[in-house]
Amino acid sequence: MPYLSASMARRILTHHFSLLHVDKVLLNQKWNYKNVISPYIRIYYIDGGEGLISSIDQNLKLEPGFLYIIPSFTLCNLECSKSLSQFFVHCFEDSPSGLSLFHNYRKPLKIKASELVERSIKQLLKINPNRKIYRSDDPQIYENSKFYREYQELNNQQSEGVFMETQGILLQLISQFISHIHLKREHTANIPSVILDAIRYIQINLPSEISVNQLAKRANLQTDYFSRIFLKHTGKRPLEYVQSKRIERAQYLIMTTNKSFGDIAEIIGFQNLPYFLGSSRSLL
Repeated sequence: MPYLSASMARRILTHHFSLLHVDKVLLNQKWNYKNVISPYIRIYYIDGGEGLISSIDQNLKLEPGFLYIIPSFTLCNLECSKSLSQFFVHCFEDSPSGLSLFHNYRKPLKIKASELVERSIKQLLKINPNRKIYRSDDPQIYENSKFYREYQELNNQQSEGVFMETQGILLQLISQFISHIHLKREHTANIPSVILDAIRYIQINLPSEISVNQLAKRANLQTDYFSRIFLKHTGKRPLEYVQSKRIERAQYLIMTTNKSFGDIAEIIGFQNLPYFLGSSRSLL
């Protein structure tokens, strides 16, 4: 069975997960949504029926006995052809560095569920009532900052015991995916260390001014060459990548805090407030 290295385990324990939704639902053909992208993690456990998670380069069949995760900011399609019995958990991820556990693997994942999974999610349901999606199962409707804050207020009302147990269950579920796929070994094996270092530096230093020359100098490479290999391995030019990560971080802060747009722009390093406001409104 895959295991977690001590360094990875310590990194996971620095993360904080804020529960959003948890429920069991019976879905039908109406559960059919395209181009879904959320600022939070989605976890599914299937105990009946079948469905599909699809993305640009993969299709994952939803089937009984398996556990699935869709990392935050992962574009995908959700589909049920007939019926699907599904436990689901939605949670926000936060870390001191701002670096997601899945920052190098933004793809849906599937693993065989252990015997403890169903009991763990049922316990999460028991200690966190009123976390259903009451309004609609359409992400375009329920993914709204007002609704997010309602659920965050429920987190603020948790007792210390419920908070710790909730964190433990979320860690237990998420850690299975980290240990199973060995993210660092498998997905980043072909990415040069200088690019991985640049990605980490960007995430940690989003509030600061970041230039291509600065990143290239840190990598001890010529600017044009650094920019080309960064594009090759990330799909974006360095400054485009920086802006995309700032927008992701802005979306998280807009949905989970009461900070003003001006405060958020300062926190994530947007110098052009009108541009930031335009980007932010498109996320709401």
